[in-house]
Amino acid sequence: MPDLADLFPGYEAKWINTSQGRIFARVGGKGPPLLLLHGFSSTHVMWHTVAPKLDDKFTLIIADLPGYGWSDMPASDKDHTPYTKRAWAKTMVEAMEQLGHVHFALAGHDRGGGVSYR
Repeated sequence: MPDLADLFPGYEAKWINTSQGRIFARVGGKGPPLLLLHGFSSTHVMWHTVAPKLDDKFTLIIADLPGYGWSDMPASDKDHTPYTKRAWAKTMVEAMEQLGHVHFALAGHDRGGGVSYR
């Protein structure tokens, strides 16, 4: 898979270690942190046309949810516990804390909206 960095000029590609594996994210912009979460069957790439409209007001963290895109796929169990919206939300909070963001704004589309709610 090509890097796709040309869709996010000026953004840094980051691998963030969490208890559920590595989370991939693009980070760029200036201002308070805003985490953007993609929807079902998509990846962080879905935000590439939105990012330029927001990155002058926010530091954007545009992540792949666990098991999507370039983020690691956590080992599952019979109940698929690591793939619940609640578990994903916990992982994304952990990723944001690893980046130094204890408080942050959040926006999610589709499945990312459900994770945001949790």
